[in-house]
Amino acid sequence: MRDQSCMPVPAEAAEAVIAGAEEIVRRAAGREEARQRRRGRKEQERRRRQAGCDRKAAERRERERAEEERLRAEADGARRALLRRAAELAEACGGSVPDCFAAVPDPRKRRGRRHSLPCVLALVVMAMLRGKTRLADITAWIANADQEMLAAAGGRTGRDGRRQAPCGKTVTRLLGMLGAQALADAVACYLAAAVPALPVTFPVAGPLPQPSLNCDGKEVRGAVRGDGTSPFLLSAATGGIVVAEREIGVKTNEIPEIGPMLRELNERFPLAGWVISADALHTQRGLAALICEGLLAHFIFTVKGNQPGLRAALEALCWAGARRHVATSEGHGRRETRSHLVMDAPEEIKARFPHASQVARVIRTRTVTSWRSNGKKRTRTTETHTETVYLITSLTAREAGPEHIAAYIRGHWGIENKVHLVRDVTLREDASKVRADSRPRALATLRNLIMGLIRQVGHDDIAATIRKAEYDNVLLLALLRITPAL
Repeated sequence: MRDQSCMPVPAEAAEAVIAGAEEIVRRAAGREEARQRRRGRKEQERRRRQAGCDRKAAERRERERAEEERLRAEADGARRALLRRAAELAEACGGSVPDCFAAVPDPRKRRGRRHSLPCVLALVVMAMLRGKTRLADITAWIANADQEMLAAAGGRTGRDGRRQAPCGKTVTRLLGMLGAQALADAVACYLAAAVPALPVTFPVAGPLPQPSLNCDGKEVRGAVRGDGTSPFLLSAATGGIVVAEREIGVKTNEIPEIGPMLRELNERFPLAGWVISADALHTQRGLAALICEGLLAHFIFTVKGNQPGLRAALEALCWAGARRHVATSEGHGRRETRSHLVMDAPEEIKARFPHASQVARVIRTRTVTSWRSNGKKRTRTTETHTETVYLITSLTAREAGPEHIAAYIRGHWGIENKVHLVRDVTLREDASKVRADSRPRALATLRNLIMGLIRQVGHDDIAATIRKAEYDNVLLLALLRITPAL
């Protein structure tokens, strides 16, 4: 074991030790102070960043609040505009949709009648606006309708003070007993009252577009009459709104029925100055005389094989100097070019069709691009088809140029795209299994009513509006023109 000295430490060594210890303490204090400064700077930076984040969050919340208020204001403004539009339409038509049905005769006996005809039909329209297309779904919705809808339709009040809904058998039986033509006339008159009365002009300096009426027929495929045939409905529409409808009998066709339909329509909806278009079946001298002399309107007809002499005369004309208008459209993998050649009707055409003022030749060139696959390889194919169509019109060159005649021809397809297609696809008329009595015709008329109600408030997308009305009572009642006080 090493010997330990008990000699005292020199004063210089002790001072050196103390100085070293103090240096160590100073260094430690300096490091601690540096750490505190770094911590302070980090804390300041954190607070600055947090303040920036808080400021940005506050600005974001303010923007979201302002956007929410803007959307709420826009929604409220749109709601008020919708209600004002509904009130204007109700005033123009003489009341709401239930008031429209008040003009339809009730086929039931007065004794034992618990639910009024306007109430039942209004509930059917409500169910269809809720997206119910089958009769079973319609009756189920009516049986479970809430008190607000029953009150809006004018439902019967029970002893407990609650509105009572008609049962499914009542709805089905009433639709079967209903006078279908009376219902169609009432609905058409109601919708026609809200169609804006466009000014009929007689241009002098140049041609101007005139309001047009499109006529066409449609078969109700799912329905069957007593003789086994399907009902066929002849309609007249403007802007996708049906303003006249007539059922074609078993032993007749559209030709003898379109004249009386237009005469009845002219009594409540003057057609003077309008341009009436129809397909080739109605290219008849008698109808042309009725339109030009009886209704003081104009016609534009397609000439096909049912008028062989007139078509041959049109094909033999020299179209080299005719006025030309070319229109092009694209969509769904299809490109179509329509070349319109228009000239004054020569004397040989007027001799065959006295009221013809101009003749037109339309050359449609359609190019369709599609992809075909054999299971291993996809091939892009392009097919081009050309079609030539001839037309005659009572419009003179002073009243309609080539571009206006092209617009009338194109507008005639509106009754197919805006009426028949919507009834078949959106409202599922072809899939309907309702066949007996007057139910198919009554439901077809109510489908026309639904399309007219939606379009007259300014909505063009029928399917989207029905989806929205399924959950929006305000929109549903506005479509029915039942509006609260603004």
